[in-house]
Amino acid sequence: MTIPSATTARSVPGLSALLAAGAMLLATFAQIVGSAHEPGRAFANLLLNNFYFLSLSLGAVFFLAVLYLTEAGWFVAVRRVPEALGTFVPVAGGLMLLVFLGRGHLYAWTRPEAALDPLLQDKAAYLNPGGFFLRLALAGVLWTFFALYLRRVSLAQDSSDDGLAERRRLKRSSAIFIPVFAVTFSLASFDWLMSLEPHWYSTMYAVYAFAGLFLGAIAAITVGVVLLRERGPLAEIVTDDHLHDLGKMLFAFSTFWAYIWVSQYLLIWYGNLPEEVTHYQLRTQAPWLGLFALNVVLNWGIPFLVLMGRRAKRNPRVLVAVAVIVLAGRWLDLDLLIRPALEPRDLGLGWLELLTFAGYLGLFFLVVQWSLSTASPVPQGDPLLDAAP
Repeated sequence: MTIPSATTARSVPGLSALLAAGAMLLATFAQIVGSAHEPGRAFANLLLNNFYFLSLSLGAVFFLAVLYLTEAGWFVAVRRVPEALGTFVPVAGGLMLLVFLGRGHLYAWTRPEAALDPLLQDKAAYLNPGGFFLRLALAGVLWTFFALYLRRVSLAQDSSDDGLAERRRLKRSSAIFIPVFAVTFSLASFDWLMSLEPHWYSTMYAVYAFAGLFLGAIAAITVGVVLLRERGPLAEIVTDDHLHDLGKMLFAFSTFWAYIWVSQYLLIWYGNLPEEVTHYQLRTQAPWLGLFALNVVLNWGIPFLVLMGRRAKRNPRVLVAVAVIVLAGRWLDLDLLIRPALEPRDLGLGWLELLTFAGYLGLFFLVVQWSLSTASPVPQGDPLLDAAP
């Protein structure tokens, strides 16, 4: 197996960097103007896009941890892609502080009138600004530590004389990360998303949020692997078997997401309890009903039908097209969790939404591309590299 050297990794192309930086500047300007004139809308967009890109990067770290624990050999050749995605975790964690600053525009339980609501007072021991900030900070610190630590040990393995020692460290730290992730991400999904509707709750919410996080991460990893294969750095390493494995995971976890989606919906529909049905009642009426149906099509219908056959999973163009559709579906899914709770009668997507997304995409691109350009595209010291297909 021919292993590309570290110099094979490409730096950010000049035009791409300029476009990304320009998008970030426009998004910053849009947020400043939006915060002055429509603060609720501006902070809703910050929450939506920050959670979306954080999910892609944090899900990539979870992807790494699971495959380290299972001693998977096939993914070693593509490991640098989820590692690069994971480097965005500290950036997104820091930007969540902006969301905390706008808590009064997002969360009804932070406003003075919450003191007049008996139900919110019953939840005040958990839903309070101090607890919210402590849980946010703790999650951000822990996620950042594990994301950077896993990458640091992986890079150290490239120049190590004993790759097995680093692999054991990666496996041990992954075993610690997974339960930490389970607890902190569950709390984050409750705090950042479910508490937008503080009178509503779902005992499946954290599992639903996780299903979306992992599906989005697999789609992002797939796009990254295919692009690096087509553009050279992984051309001699990534085979059709690697694409097939990623395609199977994308197919499987889109179905897992759909299973959780249907389970939550049916339990609430069948129970028909007033405190539970409000969430779906809002989203299955105008103007949200069309997007509610499209959400299932993008996140499950298209990947299920297209990736059912073996040939599609091994076709890079088909695979990356489906992955991009899933990524669009992940954004829409989060949009349906956030915007209807804050703007129940406003379906419009305007300049603020488009520029905020473009700015986050530009920042995400620059961070990930920088990470890819500062390391060998393939982990050269991993003893399982030769076992990869």
